[in-house]
Amino acid sequence: MTVEVLAELLGWASVINIAILLLSTLGVITLRKAITGIHAKLFGLDEKDLGRAYFQYLAQYKIAIIVLNIAPYIALKIMS
Repeated sequence: MTVEVLAELLGWASVINIAILLLSTLGVITLRKAITGIHAKLFGLDEKDLGRAYFQYLAQYKIAIIVLNIAPYIALKIMS
């Protein structure tokens, strides 16, 4: 696998993961009541705790995208 192919792979992986992050964020924002109600019943959690859990999930997913996709992509682009 060449550097160019790996950079292209990481580029497309970044695009896909950012799209998933945006859809998740929009889903949490627009469907908050419905999602919170379902998860509160399913996991037996308070709605305030779920708000914190949603924020933590989105933050950790964003960090993972940056560390595992975007940073290696930039490094490979600099190398080539």
